[in-house]
Amino acid sequence: MAGPWRRPLATVGGLLIAGASLYPLAARWLTNPVDQRLVDLDVYRTAGQTVLDGGSVYDFVTQAPQLLPFTYPPFSALLAVPLAWLSWPVAQVAMILAVFAALAVSVWWAFRPLIARAGAWGPLVFGGLVAALTLPLPVHDQLRFGQVGLFLLALCAVDCLAPRTYWPRGLLVGLATAFKLVPGVFLIYFLVTRRREAAGNAVVTAAGATLITFAVLPRDSVDFWFGALLTSDRVGSNLGTSNQSIRGMLLRLYWPDAVTSLVWLAAVALVAAVGFHYARRLSLLGASGSLSPANAWSAETAGIAVAGLLAVLLSPVAWIHHLVWIVLVVGALAGDGRNLRRCLAAVVVWLYYVLQIPWWGTRHIQGWKPLWEQAGGRVMQSSYGLGALALVLVLGVWLVNEMWRETPPRRREAAQESPVMGTLTP
Repeated sequence: MAGPWRRPLATVGGLLIAGASLYPLAARWLTNPVDQRLVDLDVYRTAGQTVLDGGSVYDFVTQAPQLLPFTYPPFSALLAVPLAWLSWPVAQVAMILAVFAALAVSVWWAFRPLIARAGAWGPLVFGGLVAALTLPLPVHDQLRFGQVGLFLLALCAVDCLAPRTYWPRGLLVGLATAFKLVPGVFLIYFLVTRRREAAGNAVVTAAGATLITFAVLPRDSVDFWFGALLTSDRVGSNLGTSNQSIRGMLLRLYWPDAVTSLVWLAAVALVAAVGFHYARRLSLLGASGSLSPANAWSAETAGIAVAGLLAVLLSPVAWIHHLVWIVLVVGALAGDGRNLRRCLAAVVVWLYYVLQIPWWGTRHIQGWKPLWEQAGGRVMQSSYGLGALALVLVLGVWLVNEMWRETPPRRREAAQESPVMGTLTP
């Protein structure tokens, strides 16, 4: 086929593939029973309406049978006000489209080397990747519940990966942190990767947004920072299957509370130390100049992915839909598609999170089952969190080794002789 027609044809094909993947999901979750439809969007929208009505956003619960409270910082309630201006049917459609757009942005940044290598066929590859990345359960649940995790992922990925920005680097991470505290892990990421200015910008932005909210919603701000924030039970059963944080996995072992707390604190300290070490290693490796441009991008993406996984693992409560960082993991592993082992690893990780292994595990933990089967069921029940732990090591060790294997000896030696100054992004 003639060259000039390739990109237009690829663009149309990419749009069709992406649209074909969105349609069944949108049709399913916009037509399921009303009391099960986009339940988290209902929380945000109700919070926005409560702000307009002058009520307390930490006193309401959504309508039965969900009865869900608002658990986010009050800044997010301010941002939810526009949802209250929309009718419920329009808000649902708008949310589904916005979540899908956030996924597309995240995929674009995570898979830049692979899309670039496809040349004129890049839009077709991009559409196929977006379609494939709707299938992992953490992403799928974003669309099912009307969640905001992909927005936070996109903000952090763009802020960290963009070679040049038209805003002070760190501003997007600061906004994400003010909206939901979990992205605050990237403040540490900025510091360990020598981006002190970006860390400062993120802190100033998050603090500024919080102070503005204190001025606009003083009562709600006090209620959150000195009440709701300290009550983890507000978000639901902490030992439920969906909680894939380290604490959630430990709670399901039913040890004495004191033992669980001590083991959790020790595990958090160890995982944080190891994880941030690998995140720093990956980022500085990407900036060292020893890797190819594609691998430098993959190294930085992997560092961001490790930080995102840490945000899930270290949090007291982290639901399955918080594991959207898998998008970056798969992109970092795939790279530009030249390394077969890395591509296979990317497919394995993708498939692992497509399969609903934690929920399969719940079938094997009933009291009348043999003890060995119950033990296996407990492991399966925590499989996504255990997988996240494993991926920190896969990215920090195995992927680094693979990228070094692809690096010519001369470039490797030059990198070892030259000190690393700065990071991949300014």
